[in-house]
Amino acid sequence: MDTNDTGAAPYADTTGRAVLETVRNYGVTAVFGIPGTHNLELYRPLADLGIRAVTNRHEQGSGYGADGWAQQTGLPGVVITTSGPGLQNAMSAIGTAFCESRPLVVISPGVALGAEFRDVGTLHETKDATAMVGAIAEWSRRVTSGADAVDAVHDAFALFRTGRPRPVHIEIPLDVLESAADVPAAARAARPEPAPARGDAAAVEAAVALLSRAERPVIVAGGGATGAGRVLTALAERLGAPVLTTLNGKAAVDENHPLSLGSNLRLAAARAVAEDADVLLVLGSKLGEAELWAPALDARGAVVRVDISAAQLHKNLDATVGIAGDCAAVVEDLLAALPTAAPPVRDRAADLDAARAAIADETRAILPETVALAETIAAALPRDAIVAGDSSQIVYMALANVLRQSRPHSLLYTPTYATLGYGLPAAIGARVAQPADDGRHVVAVVGDGALMFCVNELATAVEQRLDLTVVCVDNGGYAEIKQNEVDRGIRPIGVDLVQPDWVALANAFGATGRRAETPDEVEPALVAAIAAGGVQLVHLPQTIGAQSAGPATPRDES
Repeated sequence: MDTNDTGAAPYADTTGRAVLETVRNYGVTAVFGIPGTHNLELYRPLADLGIRAVTNRHEQGSGYGADGWAQQTGLPGVVITTSGPGLQNAMSAIGTAFCESRPLVVISPGVALGAEFRDVGTLHETKDATAMVGAIAEWSRRVTSGADAVDAVHDAFALFRTGRPRPVHIEIPLDVLESAADVPAAARAARPEPAPARGDAAAVEAAVALLSRAERPVIVAGGGATGAGRVLTALAERLGAPVLTTLNGKAAVDENHPLSLGSNLRLAAARAVAEDADVLLVLGSKLGEAELWAPALDARGAVVRVDISAAQLHKNLDATVGIAGDCAAVVEDLLAALPTAAPPVRDRAADLDAARAAIADETRAILPETVALAETIAAALPRDAIVAGDSSQIVYMALANVLRQSRPHSLLYTPTYATLGYGLPAAIGARVAQPADDGRHVVAVVGDGALMFCVNELATAVEQRLDLTVVCVDNGGYAEIKQNEVDRGIRPIGVDLVQPDWVALANAFGATGRRAETPDEVEPALVAAIAAGGVQLVHLPQTIGAQSAGPATPRDES
């Protein structure tokens, strides 16, 4: 076969090409993964289609990078793995996307048609890859033709547009992947986006009747409400209702708004506000224990729930009125049907001030030194920065509470799956998604244990020539697990970890390493790192926290 002057083989319209062309037609401009022996026909068309290939150093990082990219673009993240171990390496990311309701498409090759379950020792042989992924994804499909593969892509986008967004997997047999597609161009075009589901009119009317009489309404917004910001803010103002969010719903309403009580449902003081409501409006949240840090929300008044999935409407908290539909569309209908005059809501400014004070006091009481450090980090961040966090105490016990953000998906985090190794690759994906002229900075804030799960992705960030700052808060190991052991009468074992020279390690990857040794050095070090550009790592040793405030019980994993 002739090659062009770049050494590449000439264009061939394979199934791999048809699948990636269909993905590109929906607006996807980047894919994450690692080239392998069996997936090369998925890589061949990328440059021709104008799709950026981000090569991670582990497929778990590919999944988390795709997640960060998806949260910034509103499109599903796309991961290409090779067969066998490559696909298996991505399984934690697939599990995360399922638990956090994130749109993710994973495309992998599989054994040729007719070669299933032969157990003859072929390269990357896997007993049943489709079933393996199907156990944790929304669906996993082994296709049998080019047309079938393209239809699977369309079905994935239909799910993301009309249902609860969750990960899907498309396995393409190797002989199908490499064969002529025989799929016409028209079949590869993106299908029109359907109108959003508005919900049952009678249910909307019943909800309006409750809300119009409410004296102490409260809104709880989850991840499903992040696209409803404008109308949700208008509804809160119409009702005079404070807004609490889950971590996945953080900044669904600007957290600087007078009615916002932030993403603090993990704190008893915040939950008390919701539980005291005479009408509680819950938008796009299953109210899970991982978001509440409590078994359930003990709502004492009427409950109105809105969710794209009807199965969520009575989960963890029974609804007085349940509305299955798109949150933005339903909120728009509620707003249109409510009286234009303000309802009989008493002035709640004093109540909200008291609630904010109680939330702040509870935040600081648990781990004052960590909260003080988080406040210093937050003060150093540029306005409107995107912050990627990990399952690290500095994030879930402190930064998520004190950081006020104006736009949703500005805190990248996994409150339910609570994985380690998410923050850095998610930050890479978010940075890749930013237009060159956008100007938003991306900062990863992670613990030392979490960073060791994915430190190899520093090479990815350097290779992609990204402006990205990584803040490593180092407490010497798995401090939460250490405390868990002590609480159970176990002498600490396996939790005090050897640490690398973080500055030297960053420099070895081609990044720039910095270290702050005292609390006064933290903010200048972060400001300088962000201003310098490129890949920066700022190491904050655990002694800084001890200098910032009195002792407290450590709880974080990293």
